[in-house]
Amino acid sequence: MSGEPVVYFDRSTGAVRTEEIYGEASLRWAYENALGRLALEGVVKRAVFSRLYGWAMDRPNSRDRIVPFVEKYGLDPAEFADPVASFGSFNEFFVRHLKPEARPIDPAENVAVFPADGRHLGFPDLGEVDGIYAKGQRLSLDALLGDASLAQRYARGSMVISRLCPVDYHRYHFCLGGTPGEPRVINGPLYSVNPIALRRRIEILAENKRVLTRFQSDLAGEVLLLEIGATNVGSIQQTAAPGKPVAKGAEKGYFAFGGSMTMLIFEPDRIELDSDLVDQSRQGRELYARMGECMGRVRGL
Repeated sequence: MSGEPVVYFDRSTGAVRTEEIYGEASLRWAYENALGRLALEGVVKRAVFSRLYGWAMDRPNSRDRIVPFVEKYGLDPAEFADPVASFGSFNEFFVRHLKPEARPIDPAENVAVFPADGRHLGFPDLGEVDGIYAKGQRLSLDALLGDASLAQRYARGSMVISRLCPVDYHRYHFCLGGTPGEPRVINGPLYSVNPIALRRRIEILAENKRVLTRFQSDLAGEVLLLEIGATNVGSIQQTAAPGKPVAKGAEKGYFAFGGSMTMLIFEPDRIELDSDLVDQSRQGRELYARMGECMGRVRGL
């Protein structure tokens, strides 16, 4: 497992690609080296470490990192709503808006869309999952949600995990139209959510700081929306107003600097996930797709 590359399936090209991981050497040292794991538990997982890194990314001199980052990871400035030169810090660039036409929302009424750019896993029935990121790993819904009765209700539901890398657009959106409830913060440490870490211990997802929103969708019943923080994520910000109806594809919030993750959990038999998403997930491989693309279809419509 040590040194194993992270690969994903690119929906747009049909190719299997190897992920170019931001800070890979440090990440592997922290999770695959005994001394690194001591540093991880003693310092890196703690919120103060990520706050300090976030503070550094807010400093004016951090803007010097923007152009090299764009060039190294092949980002397209033509998609940005604002010119590169306008960002006053790296974090301003990191939480950038995109032009609406850069991420069109699938207009079909019965289609649920991916909430974020990223690498996605999809599980039609959580009761039948035999491994997440590694064979045999199971995620405790009770621990993840912090609510045993809610976990029981969704135990045979469908889940979509969307992993955002530092190179991705870091705003997240609603998969369907509906009305969000009040977000609930569940505090915890900030481990990495890269597969390098999750292959070793999926429980990280039920420990990291996260935000849970109960979302009453217009077409698919109640959907649980989670945003999960990670190492060097400065903050999880909510921009949508609780109780105010939203359209499919409307912005829900954003992550400040770092890799991060969202989760969607549907009630049983509410959604039919796209076949490519399910097929790749069964092979233990993430599917790369962008926000606004079809993720699945609401059953019965």
